[in-house]
Amino acid sequence: MDLIAPIDAVFLLAESREHPMHVGSLQLFEAPEDAGPDFARLTHEKLLACKDIDSTFRKHPATLFGAPQLAWTKADDVELEYHVRRLAVPRPGRLDQLVELASGLHSTLLDRHRPLWEIYLIEGLADGRFAVYSKMHHALIDGVSAQRVIQRTLTNDPAATAAKVPWNLPRTPREPAAESTSALRGAARNLLSAAASGPALLRTARSILIQQQLTMPFEAPRTMFNVPIGGARRTVVRSWPLERIKQVKKATGSTINDVVLSMSAGALRAYLAERDELPDKPLIAMVPMSLRSADDVETNGVKVGAALCNLGTDVADPLERLRVVSESMRKSKEVYGSLSNLQTMALSALMVSPIALSLLPGLVPLTNPPFNIVISNVPGPREPMYWNGARLDATYPMSIPFDGQAVNITLTTNADNLDFGLVGCRRSVPELPRLLDHLEDALTALEEAAV
Repeated sequence: MDLIAPIDAVFLLAESREHPMHVGSLQLFEAPEDAGPDFARLTHEKLLACKDIDSTFRKHPATLFGAPQLAWTKADDVELEYHVRRLAVPRPGRLDQLVELASGLHSTLLDRHRPLWEIYLIEGLADGRFAVYSKMHHALIDGVSAQRVIQRTLTNDPAATAAKVPWNLPRTPREPAAESTSALRGAARNLLSAAASGPALLRTARSILIQQQLTMPFEAPRTMFNVPIGGARRTVVRSWPLERIKQVKKATGSTINDVVLSMSAGALRAYLAERDELPDKPLIAMVPMSLRSADDVETNGVKVGAALCNLGTDVADPLERLRVVSESMRKSKEVYGSLSNLQTMALSALMVSPIALSLLPGLVPLTNPPFNIVISNVPGPREPMYWNGARLDATYPMSIPFDGQAVNITLTTNADNLDFGLVGCRRSVPELPRLLDHLEDALTALEEAAV
């Protein structure tokens, strides 16, 4: 058995019927020109024939000393027919029906008695395309790692017909590491060390925030998003040409992520305003940042940091709002860039730690939210990609709403597009598709003001 890292264990402890803790992805593919009507069935059979399964995809929680969130065990036999399933969209096979099907799949818990992942091959779309919905537990793999795993199943060669599978990818060569102790004893030592130094590190992180005059957790205004949530999810998706965002970036001297955050800020401002719910204070977004180096190819565990971004939702002018967002993110990046690895982890822990407080019953309605929303931009491929000869048209990320964080915005790059996936609590966030319309309006306003 391997001990579960403390930050990974939080996602197991936090999970309940109302709070599924897995990350998902909905990929949309166009079958090859010579594909017959049985292409999806034959692809599914090809997937089931891949019986070699990597250790990460064999892991599920074990009970150690009476606690089920302390250690991982690995299944000797993995029933692929359970983890890799074939479904169909009902007629007439519209895209919104596909997304609704994926929303239902995203609402259900993973079985902890089995490895914590599932993949669905979905056919029946009227335009002949098919989709792959996958979900993996956040304790098993973080969102950036999950995206990297999915990307490694793809190729830029349209003639390649190998259906690479995430549970059996070739390993990237790494320098052998010396193992002076067992994995269990090593993990225990690291856990004790982190526990001993944790309070001092958090004091250091808080001091950094105050000195740099950055946004502190719990300074965000209360909104309709910052309420207890139910377990049912609704997902909406849309793609935007990356060139549109690049033109605004070029004209304003900002970054792509700044423009995306400003789009999101404008959409949230409009959505709340039309419901008379827009607060006077600006909304604060938690923006995850990958702490993995470019050559870090490991997929185990969570390696993400966090910045708190002032979204400027109290500002009507789109260019001024973009300036507020850019300045907020610039300060955060400068601070992170000046820290040691240990200080970086401490600061990130301070930013993310308020999510753990949502586990305490009844606490969410009694406190100001630590931040209003999570907005995440996950790197994706910058060229057309293929899988089993099929062209990838879109990759829509599907992330995790939390108690007190009823909606999540995640996006990823796919060749010439930015693919957005918005996931919200069905009960707490009415008319979620309106946010997509407001995202388009916000980008148009930036274009008209800047380009």
